[in-house]
Amino acid sequence: MWVILVYDISTVDKEGQKRLNKVRKIVKRYIHHVQKSVFEGSISLSRLERLKAELLEVIDRRQDSLIIYIFEDMVNHSREILTEGEDPTSNLL
Repeated sequence: MWVILVYDISTVDKEGQKRLNKVRKIVKRYIHHVQKSVFEGSISLSRLERLKAELLEVIDRRQDSLIIYIFEDMVNHSREILTEGEDPTSNLL
């Protein structure tokens, strides 16, 4: 399956900054970093469940936001980049 994960971690205090860094490190182990708070990639169901469990141990559910869009298949899928920057996933195999 393909997932797009976006998060908004509250960084109003030092603990928030620590959570932000931890969340980024955890997600990078599973899928590809596309933009500041956006990741995407192919992942198995078991790895997705592990990713979610790790993230739930770190985030503050009252202050932070974390959304995972799950696409069971890529049949009806398109991706458009509207800016001139290089596609951050262009070097992926």
